[in-house]
Amino acid sequence: MEPTQQKQTGWKPGKRDAIFLAIVAAVVLVLVLGTGERTTKPTPKDETHLSATSRAECLNCHSSTGVKPQPLGHTAADQCFQCHLQPEGWRGGK
Repeated sequence: MEPTQQKQTGWKPGKRDAIFLAIVAAVVLVLVLGTGERTTKPTPKDETHLSATSRAECLNCHSSTGVKPQPLGHTAADQCFQCHLQPEGWRGGK
């Protein structure tokens, strides 16, 4: 071993490490705070909604020409119950 070489004593975190850890902590915080209760309206508890099982059934009333159309900008997702809560006693999942 040459006299100018020294044995490393361990890892010392630098500025880049602190920035990386801060970014990871911020991402985790955003993910944790972003997972909350659903904010969409639950479906009404009536016979029509208790038995609906498909998007086609939902669109009978909620299409642009239906009785209660979806609001402008509503997503075109294929599963209404992915966002909207099923009514208590829902029979559609059988």
